[in-house]
Amino acid sequence: MMKNFLLFPTVGIMIAGSVIGCKPETNEVPTCDGAILHAWSWSFDTIAANMKVIADAGFDYVQTSPDNTCFIGEQGGMALFSEDGDSVKGKWYYYYQPIDWKIGNHLLGTRQQFKNMCDSAAKYGVKVIVDVLPNHTAVDHSAVTAALDSAAGGHDKLFHANGFNNIHQWNDRYECTTGMMGGLPDVNTENPGFQHYYLQYVNDLLACGARGFRYDTAKHIGLPDDPRDSLSERNNFWDIATGRESVQGLSLAMPADSLFIYGEVLQDKNVREADYAEYMGVTASNYGHALRHVLSEGNYFADSLAQWMNPAPPARLVTWVESHDTYANEHESADLEDDQIRQGYVFLVARQYGTPLFFSRPMGSTRQNYWGNNRIGARGNDEFFNPEVVAANHFRHAMHGQSEQISATDNGAVIAVERGNKGIILINISDEPQQVNLPTSLAKGTYTDNVHGLGFNVSDGLISGTIPSMSSCIIYGN
Repeated sequence: MMKNFLLFPTVGIMIAGSVIGCKPETNEVPTCDGAILHAWSWSFDTIAANMKVIADAGFDYVQTSPDNTCFIGEQGGMALFSEDGDSVKGKWYYYYQPIDWKIGNHLLGTRQQFKNMCDSAAKYGVKVIVDVLPNHTAVDHSAVTAALDSAAGGHDKLFHANGFNNIHQWNDRYECTTGMMGGLPDVNTENPGFQHYYLQYVNDLLACGARGFRYDTAKHIGLPDDPRDSLSERNNFWDIATGRESVQGLSLAMPADSLFIYGEVLQDKNVREADYAEYMGVTASNYGHALRHVLSEGNYFADSLAQWMNPAPPARLVTWVESHDTYANEHESADLEDDQIRQGYVFLVARQYGTPLFFSRPMGSTRQNYWGNNRIGARGNDEFFNPEVVAANHFRHAMHGQSEQISATDNGAVIAVERGNKGIILINISDEPQQVNLPTSLAKGTYTDNVHGLGFNVSDGLISGTIPSMSSCIIYGN
């Protein structure tokens, strides 16, 4: 249950935002000014068919699910998750079980369909991020293709010497980067033959039009000074993957700083987030957990959101309210309603740093049925183009280069993110309307929010007005 709060004007606490420069990409939008739509389990054709909607919603990137050749389980069924007795079989996570690194699989589409999707993205100015996973193969490693085995110099050389031993000590970097996670055999990512084979796949993705990569289980691939597996001469995978080194005469086909590359570096024991951030962006999983706690309590002060909870620079963070893991795997975030998730996303988008990712839940999903229509390939629900999401994404672009100030009402029900003196977003995370009277740098006058058309007054350095329950008011360009 959300907390109910008294309706009276309150003056909030000001939290000063830090200012760290954003490294611009070679194209248009600085990394930290963009937003990612994670089109989870959408087929390539579905993404292509919705590209105009994605672009109009203000997303700069669309992230696909893994498109490597994958294990065919459940008789090739297309259910997100089937139970015993279901007429349609399937499991979403089979595309996280590679048997080869070639573009295309039975769940999402062919290489040509992937290229068509990238062509559509380019037409609308959207960049494609591909979820890639060189760390492991399918649980049934006997399904690995002969071509992949041959490239590695034989099946036994495809895996770390420790690659079939389960990880027991998660704070042990040797176990974490060479051992088997969840029954998934650990690939010898330092094997030059594998590196060359994998880089051919990555370069083919780039040739088709991909412009970024999300590295799954990145924390399980060793950094240069991590302990080496006995079959590895040196831990150089990240130098190869980010174009710092070539392998067998092959290099990353495009400069890494022209691409959006980030890794799933989930925060735990001895993860070394700052060191991974030397190579790529990293996920801010602890921040997402804190934000979900705030949303579930309906109180900004339920957790600390003033700090990023990550040693990596804020401009290198990918932020989210929820990920596909917290929703579909752990179900940790599935109890949050769509409107709660939306307000959390608006908060992340409003902030100066971090690249916000919007996870697309299945169409028809509810607290009682988080699988919704339970079909791989289908479009997610309509939340990614909700007017508040759209307005927030465009606000983010408009606030380029503006520093941030965060404030909140004394009862924690309303969060305000102000960007310089150009705009402000007021976010009501409670289930009651809230009257606000918060500090602002906006010029004196009357303002209208860009979503609901509600009026706000600025006088004597305070902005006042009423915000509907579980809603955001986005004010700029008045």
